[in-house]
Amino acid sequence: MTTPAPAAAPRRRVGASLPDFPWDSLAAAKATAAAHPGGIVDLSVGTPVDPTPQVVQEALRAAADAPGYPQTWGTAPLRESVAAWFARRRGVPDLDPDGVLPTVGSKELVAWLPLQLGLGPGDVVAHPAVAYPTYDVGARLAGAVPLPADTVEQLDAAWEAGARVRLLWLNSPSNPTGEVLGLGQLRALVTWARERDVVVASDECYAELGWDEPHDAARGGLVPSVLDPRVCDGDHTGLLVAYSTSKQSNLAGYRAAFAAGDPALVRELLEVRKHAGTIVPWPVQAALRAALSDDAHVDAQRERYRARRQVLRPALEAAGFRVSSAAGLYLWSTRDEGARATVDALAARGVLVAPGDFYGAAGARHVRVALTATDERTAQVPGRLAGGL
Repeated sequence: MTTPAPAAAPRRRVGASLPDFPWDSLAAAKATAAAHPGGIVDLSVGTPVDPTPQVVQEALRAAADAPGYPQTWGTAPLRESVAAWFARRRGVPDLDPDGVLPTVGSKELVAWLPLQLGLGPGDVVAHPAVAYPTYDVGARLAGAVPLPADTVEQLDAAWEAGARVRLLWLNSPSNPTGEVLGLGQLRALVTWARERDVVVASDECYAELGWDEPHDAARGGLVPSVLDPRVCDGDHTGLLVAYSTSKQSNLAGYRAAFAAGDPALVRELLEVRKHAGTIVPWPVQAALRAALSDDAHVDAQRERYRARRQVLRPALEAAGFRVSSAAGLYLWSTRDEGARATVDALAARGVLVAPGDFYGAAGARHVRVALTATDERTAQVPGRLAGGL
């Protein structure tokens, strides 16, 4: 008599563990804003609207004849350009080019990093309490547990309660709050992680957009990196930076980004990504290299955003908002009410923003206001908010 085969384990439905896509919930507010007689001013997403720099377009065109497969690791000149950029713009003089890996935008790295590092059920991924939703989503895709935590004290409490953190996400400058972690904060978090063999991944995609004097490149400032020798003593073991040129170079459509840091971690990711075929197209690699080698267009773009910020922030404050924005592409704003009520009030004036609850429960009384409308659209906002909401 044949013994029946054991029943297969139920298939894990990954999508069932994920939250609804946040921006889908803005449909009604977007329709309201679009019905405004002057049209919508969409400040809800960080999508660049300014032209892609000519130096980048020319590099893309020059690399358009690309019949062969590109290298998953990227070319040596690209990796060397990333290392030179870190030395020139981020205060990191000692990045090993072997510790650089181009990625298809930074979001895919954020989403898949826990899985590509081998995390799974029982593992914990810590991330900021008010944060880009994909840190949470990436943990869930791997079957791991997301943990909102901002400080060493919070991480200690979770660890003592049995939460075995395997990956710690940092985000400085923060999306959405604009907060910048100082050298002391970064060093304390790196020390905590190293004492427990926790990988630190630092999302620094807005680092070229510093506004307060200590962080403003136009005034000699700098947003510190987790790879800064003052943070890690020049030892990049266990550290990765996620970086994108989408905002500083208007390359969101190119998906031109990279991870950089510990060469051993990069090799681990490289082996997985070679098998999976996760490769940045060769023309985009050429464009990325051109973008990182030209500082002038980055400085010019930062000043465009500064000008829009100087229009939007006073308009919001005159309308009764408290605004924080040390760096980055957003104004984190509150008038001490539920975020959805603020979204609706602004939509009635034809202005669409993102509710803070997209970024965690701690953001439920804020809204995120992007600097990514055109100059013409941005100039409409003060008049629409005149007299308050």
